[in-house]
Amino acid sequence: MADVPRLSDEPDQRRVLRRAWPHLRPHRVTLGVAVAVNLLSTLAFTLVPVAIGGAVDAILARDRDRLLWLAGGVIGLVIARMLLLRLAEVLLVRAGERVVRDLRDLAVERLSTAPLRFVETHRGGDLLHRVTVEIADLAAFVRGQVPDLISLTGYVVFSTVVLLVYSWPLALLLAALFVPMMWLLGRRFRAAAEPAYAAEAAAQATVTATYQESLDAREQLQIAGAQARWRDRLEDDLTALQATVRRTQLSLSWLETAWIVQGVVTAVLLVAGGSMVASGALTVGAVVVFVLASRELFGSADELTYVIGEMVESKVGLARVLDLLRTTGRPERATAGPVAATGSLVARRISYSYGPDRQVLHDVDVRFEAGERVALAGETGSGKTTLAKLLAGLYTPDSGTVTYCGTDLADLPSAELRRRVILVPQQVHLITGTLADNLALAPGGPGRADFERAVRTLDLDGWVAALPDGFDTDLGPRGAHLSAGERQLVGLVRAALVEPDVVILDEATADLDPVTAHRLETAVGHLHADRTLIVIAHRQATIDAFPRVIRMAAGAIVQ
Repeated sequence: MADVPRLSDEPDQRRVLRRAWPHLRPHRVTLGVAVAVNLLSTLAFTLVPVAIGGAVDAILARDRDRLLWLAGGVIGLVIARMLLLRLAEVLLVRAGERVVRDLRDLAVERLSTAPLRFVETHRGGDLLHRVTVEIADLAAFVRGQVPDLISLTGYVVFSTVVLLVYSWPLALLLAALFVPMMWLLGRRFRAAAEPAYAAEAAAQATVTATYQESLDAREQLQIAGAQARWRDRLEDDLTALQATVRRTQLSLSWLETAWIVQGVVTAVLLVAGGSMVASGALTVGAVVVFVLASRELFGSADELTYVIGEMVESKVGLARVLDLLRTTGRPERATAGPVAATGSLVARRISYSYGPDRQVLHDVDVRFEAGERVALAGETGSGKTTLAKLLAGLYTPDSGTVTYCGTDLADLPSAELRRRVILVPQQVHLITGTLADNLALAPGGPGRADFERAVRTLDLDGWVAALPDGFDTDLGPRGAHLSAGERQLVGLVRAALVEPDVVILDEATADLDPVTAHRLETAVGHLHADRTLIVIAHRQATIDAFPRVIRMAAGAIVQ
């Protein structure tokens, strides 16, 4: 069995931004302008204490004109801060949302084109959590915390410069007391928070997956009376999530001790500043600037620690999304040359396993000529559906090759492959919406005229006309208002919209009433025309209608 790439529950969080840079690069100009404007607004706010300190000195000197100028300067700085900050937030949110949108679109695209083996190996809830909840959390961080992160960082830098200019001895005293203590607190917080947030994200994904599986299996759970057992399983997952949340909250307690550090440092600065004023080394206005700037510095540092806490959580989500993109990224392969208009579909010595001890196909050799009509028969579990998915390029064989017109399916672009070979599964997947909404999922973006042409080709005009609103009929949640046979009809219309070279039908008429089965078989006959048609069949009447029958048993062709 070929190795299946696996997602990590707690991916590496180191150098996450470096790994995310390729997704940021297209928006670097907007991001750069937004950061510059944000820093200008922060600089305006940083200069407010300077103006207030100057005003205090003007009051003590009874300099009325200077006081008025400085008062007007404070008003101007506040207005400039407000306008620049608003512009910066708009630019940052605009650029950030575009980055998040691109990440979401790429994640959905990668999952939609990922090998079925990869999707089947992972719990659907975990994949859903990564492309919805964690990207939504990342978007919320971009909207709410990124502007604050830039502003607070800028204020810490600018305030430090102001403090050094007004009194470098007091600034050094502040740095000697404040910086080491906050550095130690930050280090302790990161050491506790990073694994805690990663564990919480993994536990949330597990709860989502378990809950989704309970919804998917609700009928079986009710039939078997297993609701209590499943509730116990969900309760275990919720208990594990609660433990990780408690661990996360405990890591945040390290941030609360910053208030103690700030109180001690402020008291020391007041005593030292008062002594310098008494000795004439500083003016009262300079002390006011220093006290105001240092208090704002403390407040900014305190808020910065909380924003960094949010950033740790967002970094975990970003690491999990990048892990998904890395794992689902396909290696670059040489583009196949021109493919003939039509030709043979050939499987050569293909083998396939679902696990180390579950080999389903064993060295299968089979060839389908252009325009051939073939029935694929065999007992349940003989490997028919697996072979169909390999022939359609949905699975990649562990060994051997599947080629169409002499070209390996793995070398065909996805759009080209889907145009050439179509598989209509036994369980046709429908979305919540109208018949037209479901038919529009066919490749190429077909419209109403294409729908009408396809149903006429299949002689299904009467069926569509009998629906309450024709193409606008609401099919219910995931097509619940249709019968199994009608779902197959929707799958056939989708195939007719593509006009593929090869059509593979998986158990198309199994367990259907005679009327629906006849309608389906008639539509299949119209669909065939000059196309290669491969039908997996159980009903003997269906098998007898084909000129060639391939029988399978235990993963091999026996007739």
